[in-house]
Amino acid sequence: MKKVKIYGTLGPSCADPETLRQMLREGMDGIRLNLSHTTLAEASDLIHAYHSAAAACGVCPELLIDLQGPELRIGRIAAPIVLTDGETVSLDAIPFPAELRAVLEQCPCGQEILLDDGKLLLEKTSSPKASAVQLRVIRGGRLESRKSVAAPGCVIPSTALTAQDREQLRAAKSYGVTGVMQPFVRGGEDLLALRQCMEQAGCGQLRLLAKVENMAGVEKLPELLPYCDEIVIARGDLGNSMNLWELPAVQKQIARRCREAGRDFMVVTQMLDSMIRNPVPTRAEVSDIFNAVLDGASSVMVTGETATGAHPVCTIRYLSKSVREAEAYLQASSRSVK
Repeated sequence: MKKVKIYGTLGPSCADPETLRQMLREGMDGIRLNLSHTTLAEASDLIHAYHSAAAACGVCPELLIDLQGPELRIGRIAAPIVLTDGETVSLDAIPFPAELRAVLEQCPCGQEILLDDGKLLLEKTSSPKASAVQLRVIRGGRLESRKSVAAPGCVIPSTALTAQDREQLRAAKSYGVTGVMQPFVRGGEDLLALRQCMEQAGCGQLRLLAKVENMAGVEKLPELLPYCDEIVIARGDLGNSMNLWELPAVQKQIARRCREAGRDFMVVTQMLDSMIRNPVPTRAEVSDIFNAVLDGASSVMVTGETATGAHPVCTIRYLSKSVREAEAYLQASSRSVK
């Protein structure tokens, strides 16, 4: 049985080389850099620390870059915006991306807007003819810069790759990148466009990982499989595109199709979310990891838990030990069947 890989995410919480060394010793096989928040050049110190930690541990771990792609995020804000349940705010109060703003101005009342992986929920209350579009806060909280935004049911026109994505691909090899993650894949054409751009940028040999995080990706999954090295079940935004209680069945469906096609797949998002704050995970989180391995995942990844969380080393320890326990269970079950 192929070993399940363990991935973390680079960020301020694991910027120290010693922290990265401990994460590698706990079993981390690779790390992700989210280019929606930075660039390779801006993160050069982080990347150097990662490569130095790997050399000290005598390993050659992977470095994955997560492109911007057609993902929608709010713009930069000077200070967090506090949104209170029940209040009404103007569309102008939040720096929505221009392509989404244009759609929101025309859509009918009742349209939902999800922010920060669905933690915050707004609803449009004014008609398209109103002079100023108004939004009611259904589920409030603190909104920070560059958080994700989704408008379920709306079609937002966008290209597969941004100009910054193309620039990052040209620099990828010089920073030791081993794989490229394409967000919000909508069909095979997105992956073909990325692969062509990778070839032109001189990094065509790198692994290509297709992130399924909307219903277009789920529906077009069969046509994605031939054009990528690994499918990523990105449950954050994927959960925004459906009722949340429907997400587990969709995850199982994607996993089954990947197994049948012999295509590797990764499970990601909120695997150990409570460890952003706490040194010990919940029982449900450990079970989630265990079941992802039993479903055939080739890799699992944490995001904010290591990038900005309080316990990055403990996070990797629990992730690794939970995965290894699931692998041992599978091996024992296989022996008992024989």
